[in-house]
Amino acid sequence: MKSILSKLPAIAALSLVGFSAPVVAQEYQWTFQTSAQSGDNFFAIEEAWAERVKAMSSGRIELTIVPVGSVVAHNETLDAVGAGILQGHLTDPSYFSGKDPAFAMLGNLVGAWSDPQQMFNYMNYGGGKDLFNELVNPYGLQFLGASATGVEAFLSTRPLNTVEDLKGLKMRAPEGMVQEVFAAAGAAPVNLPGSEVYTSLEKGVIDAADYTVFSTNHAQGMHEFATYPVYPGFHSMPVVDVSMNKEIYDALPGDLQEILDVSVRDFAQDMVARLEMANAVAVAEAMADPKITVINWSQEERAKFRGIAKTQWAQWAGRSDMASKAYESVSAYLISAGLLVEE
Repeated sequence: MKSILSKLPAIAALSLVGFSAPVVAQEYQWTFQTSAQSGDNFFAIEEAWAERVKAMSSGRIELTIVPVGSVVAHNETLDAVGAGILQGHLTDPSYFSGKDPAFAMLGNLVGAWSDPQQMFNYMNYGGGKDLFNELVNPYGLQFLGASATGVEAFLSTRPLNTVEDLKGLKMRAPEGMVQEVFAAAGAAPVNLPGSEVYTSLEKGVIDAADYTVFSTNHAQGMHEFATYPVYPGFHSMPVVDVSMNKEIYDALPGDLQEILDVSVRDFAQDMVARLEMANAVAVAEAMADPKITVINWSQEERAKFRGIAKTQWAQWAGRSDMASKAYESVSAYLISAGLLVEE
């Protein structure tokens, strides 16, 4: 008994050490490059996501978001993340369509989505996330999820109420699938940099433009000349791809993987909600101006444009096996959701 009692102080001391010693958590410090500039309104939303990841992981993950071009060029992040130069990116997948046309199909399938939630539903519950990982895993990336800045508005100097009104419309559109779809609808798209949209509308060089979201258009004074904006837009809604290095992701504990996946779903909703608020304020200001007429296309006209776009999707589908898979997957989902009429 005495021997046991004599050992109690030592046992107690060991117990106190066990309880008082701090638990050292594994720390992960990563750099994600975004395709946004530091002055863009959604750059701050991306930084807020990084802060939430840090809080949700109790400081185990520390993310630094850097603006476009900080480490590599905007169209080089796919290779940089795969090589571990960057640990992740937030970007438009269309930048990598030169590697595989499927990046354009999944990154900005022109005419497919009339609302961000439609795309989110496809990505999260309609097979899109698995398909995206099938596309990026060979490049050494893990797709965490998709966000969006929302459906882009459409700038026009003349009334556009139907698909028929697009015929002969001289408009600015990015080269690639966007131009091909508008050409198929009867418009006359031209390739102009975003920096020339304002002056081109002002001087009458173009009648309309596919540019960006309504609030940005309004803040830049585009509606001074393009007095017939179409909102919500009917054509373009670029995906914001949130991906990271697959080797790093695969080595993470399961709880941190889940935190990342869930945080991106929240980030997507946060970005859309914040930008929709900004758009709502801008739309209210525009509608209060008697010189501006905000046009909202009917669901029937949106479906017509989507049908025209689908003819171009089919052409892109033939350019690679993964593009074909993307075409079949998105088309099947749109039909099942009643967003596209089955032929």
